[in-house]
Amino acid sequence: MKYIISLILLASFASIIYGFSINEEDLALSNKCIGFGTVGIFLIAMPLFLIKVSKGKKMKDYMLTEENIRKMQGKEKDHKDKQ
Repeated sequence: MKYIISLILLASFASIIYGFSINEEDLALSNKCIGFGTVGIFLIAMPLFLIKVSKGKKMKDYMLTEENIRKMQGKEKDHKDKQ
């Protein structure tokens, strides 16, 4: 998976660079190459990377819930226990 993401990223960057290099010769092809490179980075490579990195992690640990706010403040128990 790591190599597939790297390959997509490199191909996308190559497409963007190629699009900027032929900008004056063929404007339509240039815009297509730049667009496909951008789509490759943001709609293909980034979601694949995020799926790979977040595999096996609990999303609840990263959400701002009442329980996590209390943990950050150092208050493990409810205020009811102190009364």
